[in-house]
Amino acid sequence: MLDIKRIRANPEEIRDGLGRRGADPGLLDAVLSADQRRRELLTEVEKLKSERNTVSKQIGLRKKSGEDTTAEQTAMREIGQQIADIDGQVRAVEEQLQDALLRLPNLPCATIPVGPDASGNREIKQWGRRREFDFEPCGHIEIGERLGLFDFPRAARMCGAGFPLLRGNGARLQRALISYMLDVHTRDHGYSEVWAPAVVNSAAMTGTGQLPKLADDMYRIPEDDLWLIPTAEVPVTNIYRDEIIDQPLPIFLTGYTPCFRREAGAAGKDTRGLIRVHQFDKVEMVKFVRPETSYDELEKLLADAEDILQRLNLHYRVLELCSGDISFAAAKCYDIELWAPGQNDWLEVSSCSNFEDFQARRANIRFRDDNGKPSFVHTLNGSGVALPRLVVAILENGQQPDGSVCLPEALVPYMGGLDILQP
Repeated sequence: MLDIKRIRANPEEIRDGLGRRGADPGLLDAVLSADQRRRELLTEVEKLKSERNTVSKQIGLRKKSGEDTTAEQTAMREIGQQIADIDGQVRAVEEQLQDALLRLPNLPCATIPVGPDASGNREIKQWGRRREFDFEPCGHIEIGERLGLFDFPRAARMCGAGFPLLRGNGARLQRALISYMLDVHTRDHGYSEVWAPAVVNSAAMTGTGQLPKLADDMYRIPEDDLWLIPTAEVPVTNIYRDEIIDQPLPIFLTGYTPCFRREAGAAGKDTRGLIRVHQFDKVEMVKFVRPETSYDELEKLLADAEDILQRLNLHYRVLELCSGDISFAAAKCYDIELWAPGQNDWLEVSSCSNFEDFQARRANIRFRDDNGKPSFVHTLNGSGVALPRLVVAILENGQQPDGSVCLPEALVPYMGGLDILQP
C-alpha cells in the first residue's frame, strides 16, 4: 500500500508512476476523491462537535442561573443527530478510501526499464552454455513417460488437468530437489527454515497484495475464509503481520510449500505436462530488511537463486522486468529463465522482487529505527526455485540418445547415489 500522505503531497509523482506501469489513472483519482471527501466530512463534524461543546457549557451555566434552556437543548439534540449522521458517512468513505488504496499498485523503481509488457524486459546476463545435441532432443513429457516419472492421465481422471502425479524416480527427484535447495539456502546462504501453512485467511492474502486484485487466480474455501496459497511468500511474509519486529534486521527465511493457482485466463496455454500447472512445489526466500539496504539485498537474493542453478550446471538467463511487466506489489523484479531444449524456449523458474514498504504497510510490519521510532520494513522475496520447470530443464538438458537422463552431480547425494535415470 502506498502512503496516503505521499499520495496527498505528490499526486503527480504517483500519476507518473502509474503511467509507467500502464495502470488505470482512475485508480489514483478514486483515492484522491475519497481522501478529499473524508477530510471535508471530518472538518464539518469537528466544527459541529466544537459548537456542541461550547453550547453545552453555556447550557450548564444558564441552568445554574435558573434560566430556561429548552430551546438550546433541542438544538443540541439536532446537532447530535447531525454528528451521528456525518460519523456514519465518515466510516463509509473511509472504507471506500481503504478499498481504493488496496487497488492501487506499487510504484515502479525509477531505474527499471519502461515498457508496456514483457517485450520491454531487459536481459542482463546469461550463465552457462546451451547444450548442443547430436540427436533430436525430446520434450519432458516424452522423457518422463518413457522413464515412468509422470502419470498425467490418472491425475487428470481424479482432479482434471494441471495437477501432476509423479511416480517412482519422478517423486524421488522432486523430494531431492526440495531438500537440496533448502540445504543450500540454510547452510550456505544464511536463511532460517520455516514450515508454513498451505492455507491463509483473507487478511494475509491482502497483506502481500494478492487480494483484492488477484482473487480470480486463487483457490478459495469460502466457508472458512481461507485461501490455498499461491506461493510461500504469503504465509512467510505474514509471520510478522501486525508486529513491531523485536529482533535485529535483516531476517532471512526460507521454506518449502505446495502452491496453488487457478491461472484464470490461461486456458489452452501449455496445458500438457509441467509447464503450466495448478499445483506445484516451490522453495521460497523471504527477507525483512531495513529500507536503506533493500536494493543491495535484492542483488544478494538474486545471487542466491542463481547459485542454486549454477550448482546444477543449468544454462539460464536473467531478465530485469520493465515497468509494465512487474507484479502488482513489486517495485523492481528480476526473472530467471532456464533453457529447455525440448521446448526450444526459456522457462521462468524464479522471480526476485523488492516490494519496498508496500507489503509492510498493508500487513503493518514494522521495526524500530535508530531513534527507536516504529518504521515500516522493506520486504523482498524470490523463488529459490520453483520445481516444475526446473524438473523440465533437468530432464531435457540431461537426456541421452538411449533415452536415459544424466542427473546434475549436486543432486546425486540426494538421490541416494543415483546419477542416471534409466528407461
